[in-house]
Amino acid sequence: MKNRIWAIALLLLPLAAVAQHDDFIGRSDILLSGGGMNYIGDLNNQSVFGRVHPAFSGGLRYRLDKRWALRGEVAYGALSGGNPDCIERRNLSFRTDLFEGVLLGEFSFWPYGFGSTDHNWTLYMFGGVGVFHFNPMAKYSVGEGMEEWVALQPLHTEGQGTLEYPDRRPYKLTEVCFPFGMGAKFLIGKTVSLSVEYGFRKTLTDYIDDVSKTYVGGDLLRESVENGELAATLADRSGEVVPGYVNAPGIKRGDDSLDDWYSYFHVSVGFSLETLMGWMRSKRCRIR
Repeated sequence: MKNRIWAIALLLLPLAAVAQHDDFIGRSDILLSGGGMNYIGDLNNQSVFGRVHPAFSGGLRYRLDKRWALRGEVAYGALSGGNPDCIERRNLSFRTDLFEGVLLGEFSFWPYGFGSTDHNWTLYMFGGVGVFHFNPMAKYSVGEGMEEWVALQPLHTEGQGTLEYPDRRPYKLTEVCFPFGMGAKFLIGKTVSLSVEYGFRKTLTDYIDDVSKTYVGGDLLRESVENGELAATLADRSGEVVPGYVNAPGIKRGDDSLDDWYSYFHVSVGFSLETLMGWMRSKRCRIR
């Protein structure tokens, strides 16, 4: 949790710097957004449109001029994948909550902004950097019709941290992403804006879904990792579909040539900070 907070705080430092600008209030919008997140990786056959989960975000946009803007946002959503989206016999699946903080640069194709006499709408593109936190979990039957969600990273399902696989290290649950995409934004009156946006997040991990390389065999996991029996059960679930089937060590479990991605579609409502906090500037002027 501390790492997540510090990473998001570092991303928002540039916005803290521009907040010192004399016209910060007049150039800024508060953003509230809602939409959906979708995972792209080993457990959905690389489909751009898979299982969409609700996602929400809030942030601040600072307009550098009529075309360029700087934007900081924090978001919460969820990702999932698995049967029937992947190879049926593999029978792997996951779900994770996702927390994200991003710093983005926006470029508007036409001059745009509150009070603009040029255009009351524009297309725009964006790109930037962010951090996100995830924790892949799988649903596991504990008997008598009861199921529970089990965190997969501590189980080292692909032999991470074992002597037999020294090149496989336990993956981090907080990672870097690179957001980019396009959108359209519209002025609604003098103080409210509406944005519709679709973007991708390229990540630096292949383990959002806990799947990347090859099977390592249940015997190794039983002997080498904590909760070895549970790790062996959740690392190879093919036997639940084909009774008695077990994948031998070395058989491909995922595709480590591609890191995982996710996408985020959302609609944002923006409120001019001038409207919400303009009284602060007028008060400051009177004091002078």
